[in-house]
Amino acid sequence: MQNLDVMGKWAFLIGLFGAIIAGLIIELDILAKIPYLTLILVILGLIVGFLNITEKNVIKLLVAIIALISVGSITIAQIPAITTYLTAILQNIITFSAAVGLVVAIKAIYETSRK
Repeated sequence: MQNLDVMGKWAFLIGLFGAIIAGLIIELDILAKIPYLTLILVILGLIVGFLNITEKNVIKLLVAIIALISVGSITIAQIPAITTYLTAILQNIITFSAAVGLVVAIKAIYETSRK
């Protein structure tokens, strides 16, 4: 069980920092060498959703993800001073977070229907 906790924490850190770094290097054409970046972020998000999120954090996490997805992408598009870097970072974080949210939402539905 200890190894799964460590793996979940590393998946979170790699996913978050990977999303940020990928957003920063978007202009360097390095992403062409990482064609499956979105898939990698989704897989890391799924791992984090399965391994890291406890039942007491479900509601807080899902509300934060809903806010990030709904407000984040709209707000970024409306602010002209936001560069392509920040837009790419936010899109990558939303991709990562959406995968986490998917797993957590399915787990919450399962737990609720089981009771």
